Amino acid sequence: MLAPLLLLLAGAQLLAAAFPPLPRPYTLQLFQTTSFENSTYVDTQGLGLLDDIELAVLDHRTWNIHFRQPWVRPALPRSDWDTIGDMIKIYLQKFHRLIQEGAMEKKVPYPFVAQCTAGCELFPNSTSRAFAYVGYNGQDFLSYDIDNSTWLLLQDTGLSRYVRERLKNYTVFTELVEVLFNDTCVDDMQIIVRYGKEALQRQVKPAAELYARTPEPGRLLLVCRVTGFYPRPVSVAWLRDGKEVPPGPELSSTPILPNADLTYQLRSILATAPRDGHSYACRVRHSSLGGHSLLLHWGNSGFLLLAGLAAAAALLLAVAAATLGALWMRRRRKYQEMNESEPRSSVLSNEP
Repeated sequence: MLAPLLLLLAGAQLLAAAFPPLPRPYTLQLFQTTSFENSTYVDTQGLGLLDDIELAVLDHRTWNIHFRQPWVRPALPRSDWDTIGDMIKIYLQKFHRLIQEGAMEKKVPYPFVAQCTAGCELFPNSTSRAFAYVGYNGQDFLSYDIDNSTWLLLQDTGLSRYVRERLKNYTVFTELVEVLFNDTCVDDMQIIVRYGKEALQRQVKPAAELYARTPEPGRLLLVCRVTGFYPRPVSVAWLRDGKEVPPGPELSSTPILPNADLTYQLRSILATAPRDGHSYACRVRHSSLGGHSLLLHWGNSGFLLLAGLAAAAALLLAVAAATLGALWMRRRRKYQEMNESEPRSSVLSNEP
């Protein structure tokens, strides 16, 4: 097994050395969810992400890799993908055996779910950090300190201590984790990032709207909804009379939530009182705006609305006055023309 692993690492390191430093940090993560229904039936789901881009999924029947982006498969030679696929299958076989043995030994009731998150972060200065976490029934269970090659307890129970002790003695499994998520992860991510440059550097400008809600008398909620932006980082702030509103109980926000088209959205809410005499604005900053900001203004106490209505009313009155004036002038001209034509008609009628 060591020979193909060494060849894989050597080839990846040579390819990675050919690329310049990265412009920003990137994170490659593998998510594994394994359901242990009983002592014989196990179902595993797997997903690979580069930042928030879905790279590949694991076929839960065959444990084969299915690529989600067209640029992932060409990033590495087929032999490298075959080796990685074999390593994943070996890892899952050992993981299932280890957990089943522990469940039998500690009489863990079925069904239960084990979740694993592992991967690496790669920084522009070429440093990296690998990580691995294990969860049990939705709760933190163990983490792996790759620098010190030790498993750490995230919950202190008889089951977690038992699994940790088993892992200490299960050196083959630990070495496989280190190869997968420390060496191979970092080296391959450097290459995959270059192939996915266009997708990773995609910029989509946000759209924003500002509206108000009145949940109860004397309470006005200003809502700034920002949506359709990519990448994920965004800054939304409120301005009161041109000055930024500091964090406090009057401010709240939803998490940054994904849209179906791989963009994001959020809502920022400012609690105020109606007719408090202040003016408000929502300011949105995002990398796609090229250093500029979106600024949405809200006139408090209905001032802007009343001013707009007054202006509209004045415009309507002006149009109506002009129309009536034009009609009056037209009728006056017709009346004058009629008066001027009457004497000539009477003179002509008296002629013999």
